[in-house]
Amino acid sequence: MAIAIGHGPTAIVALLTAASLAALGPAAARDATEVRRTVPPGVSEPDGMVYIPGGRTRIGSDTGPPAELPAFTTEVKPFFMDVHPVTVAQFRKFVEATSYVTQTERFGSAGVFDVKTGRWGLVDQASWHHPLGPTSAPAGDDHPVTQVSWNDAVAYCAWAGKRLPTEIEWEHAARGGRSGERYAWGDALVVGGKHMANTWQGHFPDRNTVEDGYVYTSPVGAFGATAWGLTDMGGNVWQWCQEWFRPYRARATPYTPGAGSEKVIRGGSFLCDPEVCHGFRVSARGHSTPETGLMHIGFRCAKDLTAAEAGALSPASIAGRSPAPPADGSRATPGRRRSKSRTCPPDSPSTSTSGRRGPACGPRAGSQ
Repeated sequence: MAIAIGHGPTAIVALLTAASLAALGPAAARDATEVRRTVPPGVSEPDGMVYIPGGRTRIGSDTGPPAELPAFTTEVKPFFMDVHPVTVAQFRKFVEATSYVTQTERFGSAGVFDVKTGRWGLVDQASWHHPLGPTSAPAGDDHPVTQVSWNDAVAYCAWAGKRLPTEIEWEHAARGGRSGERYAWGDALVVGGKHMANTWQGHFPDRNTVEDGYVYTSPVGAFGATAWGLTDMGGNVWQWCQEWFRPYRARATPYTPGAGSEKVIRGGSFLCDPEVCHGFRVSARGHSTPETGLMHIGFRCAKDLTAAEAGALSPASIAGRSPAPPADGSRATPGRRRSKSRTCPPDSPSTSTSGRRGPACGPRAGSQ
């Protein structure tokens, strides 16, 4: 079901429907074989980061919502990625070193979801250190930092000598060298009675049974790591990526962003109920305006290999194991056209935080 809560020019559609959710599953075309993650000789992983092998990777889903179509394969160069999203403690070091003031702090208020009323609203003085507001408990040092905009994330990564990952890199890392599994850890959200990610249980937005133990964010790594050593690659917080959000079919064409253009976010959040939002799937895409900070959006950084490290790589170590091409020899899988209908998803406010127009319409396309 698609539930509209927004209005105005920035309202959008929750693209995930009950029918499309039921159809989601392993990709029909298995066009990438498993890529092993080994650190090649001459490559040194920076502290807190893991080496992500390059190679040919599958992006998107043949059975997902329109934003994930068409599925295609592309080449990814090796890179480094943060083990986990940037934490409150890490962001505090940045602020103390640079006297940085986030966009949310400059605006004076931020979007907060009230779990009691099931509604979003602006809360004065909500910020990265008190994401629910000044009278709430401070954010835990080992929790992912939130209430940070895309611009804030870019500033932090630059200070750390890093950058935001592209969404292709993010999905490649989440897939972990496998093409057919639904989540970064496999195909099931609950394994042996254990929840594999921090999501919403029950019925969004009126009832959360909190079976995973967390109403809001959880400490990074609380749900374990993927085979490639990454944590929080599904659930907990959405994560900013480099690009402007665009249909995949248009990704190779020139683009001039406008006032309402949005940046890609990946990974889903603690507000994701799979019956309404299935944002913690590896192929799921969300989007939000770059000045927006919300209580369920964070980020992690990536980093390029040095020239010496890249030059030392052999073709085999770059790709781990050479994936096979699609069975039909094609490079991309045809898909459906993206819907043009626009309503705001159930987890997000309706307009941008800039210009004091009201709460930000956060992650779009069913993004909770």
